[in-house]
Amino acid sequence: MIPALIFDLDDTLYPERQFIRSGYHAVATEVTRRFGLPRRAALATMMRALRHGNRGQAFQTLCREHDLPLTIAQELVEFLRAHVPTLRLPASSAEALAAARARGWRLGVLTNGIPAVQARKAEALGLDALVDTIVYAHGCGTGLGKPAREAFETVLAQLGSLPSDGVFVGDDPLCDIEGARLAGLRTVQVRRRGSGHSLPPSCEPDALVRGMDEVVAAVERLWRGEWAHAV
Repeated sequence: MIPALIFDLDDTLYPERQFIRSGYHAVATEVTRRFGLPRRAALATMMRALRHGNRGQAFQTLCREHDLPLTIAQELVEFLRAHVPTLRLPASSAEALAAARARGWRLGVLTNGIPAVQARKAEALGLDALVDTIVYAHGCGTGLGKPAREAFETVLAQLGSLPSDGVFVGDDPLCDIEGARLAGLRTVQVRRRGSGHSLPPSCEPDALVRGMDEVVAAVERLWRGEWAHAV
């Protein structure tokens, strides 16, 4: 038996808003360079869109409010994706990874998203030194990513573990929880905020935690055969 603990990346090991904010800072600098728009004004517009849950339209809003050509919106998307992010791994995540490694567990990260973008995130967070393997799900097999079974099989193979010896930790009920369950792993869902949505049984985790500081204890209970529901 080689116990494996596998983590999702965005909004599990770190809050994805860190990456978005880092990208907005880079985009604001680029817009200032190209168009002379004051950096503070550009950044304020994008951050306001993020706060209001309108992240997907942030660059279109930037163009409309500051008389920039709408045709550059997609260019700014690509610029954000290509930037080298400034990220910080939360202490709770670093401590959970260290505690898991001290217990002898094999550690992996399995993340959706454009592999090159996700690799820059992983590098910025210093994950290479903290886990045994990082797998970019959209680079596996047919490229479907999570919840496709092949992504989970790839990370398990790299860790030398069987599905019955693995626990997957993630935040997304479909991509992370259902995908991992269908691949034969036990699951821990990180749910920092309550959800009023009812989920099908296939998306129900074996354990539910409110943050990374609860993960190691929950996984230990699962490996002892207990069902852990931390909230």
